[in-house]
Amino acid sequence: MKRKQYDIELSGGGKPTHLVNEMIQNKQRVSSLEHIDGAIWFRTDTSGLRYIRANRRRLKLKVHVVRIGDGTPVNRLFHSWSALLLCIIPFLAALFLWQVNVDSEHPEIAERIEQKLEQSAVVPMKLLRQLPDEGTIRSLIMTDEPDLSWVRFEKKGATLTVIPMMSPNTTSNVEKTGKPGELAARTGGVITGFQLKSGERVARLNQTVKKGDLLATGVLEQGDKVSVVGAEGAVFADYWLEYKFTLPKTIQYRAAGEKNVVLEWHLPWLKQTSPDRPFWKIVEWKEEVDDTVKTITLEEGTEKKILVPLLKHKLLSETSFEKDIKDENILQVTFDSDKVTGTILFLINENIAVKRPLSQGGDD
Repeated sequence: MKRKQYDIELSGGGKPTHLVNEMIQNKQRVSSLEHIDGAIWFRTDTSGLRYIRANRRRLKLKVHVVRIGDGTPVNRLFHSWSALLLCIIPFLAALFLWQVNVDSEHPEIAERIEQKLEQSAVVPMKLLRQLPDEGTIRSLIMTDEPDLSWVRFEKKGATLTVIPMMSPNTTSNVEKTGKPGELAARTGGVITGFQLKSGERVARLNQTVKKGDLLATGVLEQGDKVSVVGAEGAVFADYWLEYKFTLPKTIQYRAAGEKNVVLEWHLPWLKQTSPDRPFWKIVEWKEEVDDTVKTITLEEGTEKKILVPLLKHKLLSETSFEKDIKDENILQVTFDSDKVTGTILFLINENIAVKRPLSQGGDD
């Protein structure tokens, strides 16, 4: 930091030049020496000021001291180490994640998500640039939480809030009664996986089943013992879906625009608008995304780039079943003056299991 300096005025009945000469001989700082109206003005530092105060009485001199850059309290503040620290600390603090919150109405889900975040190194005091991107975090959470339809993130300053969104309740009437049942195929397909919570498999992996076939039984047999536990869970299968569509030729959609970052300063000497804000949070930023409405026209040559992704999104949003589109095959597309019609084959992988009451054989 810059050394403190003072402008000194020496006057009186003594000889000011003697004091100045003594200071020079004793290697005290003396600069900008001037003689004005019988007084001597010069500039010195803190050590020189101490020397002057110690010897002025001996030489019968009057001393007037002016500290350079005294100015206002704010001016003095920004010429000190404290001002430098006051500016550096908030910026250093803004580089780290200080708080991670999970906003969920279900404590058990919130606890599991917090554990998953810790495993993914999304923890306080982590550098923001070292955090995984939102898509990666969302995939890690939703992989082990089948009841979630989406995971939203809110960033406010150095605080990250994770908001899990529950899937709509699609439980059938049989499940609501609590009576044990079995799992049957809602549609035909080739079995690719099981996620059973209870019950026993009847179908096999890579087996082709048709609508109504038994996939998992809720009756367990061990020797002469028969236990009715009910079948719960999911059975995934691949099947081809012939999807017929009619769309307007001109489509409007809402897309995320540019991301704007707004900085808000909360200086300690100003009145605080929020009493809950921590004292150290001097700078706070908010991310805002502008939504824009765009228009596209469906025409020949846009089938793969625009039409198929659009239909995939529409198909996935039409049902609440867990669904994945693995492949597609365009059968026919017709472009008219005001609409587009056609048929596309989609290779779907989804949970085809539905719960139904136990068959008569399971009641014996």
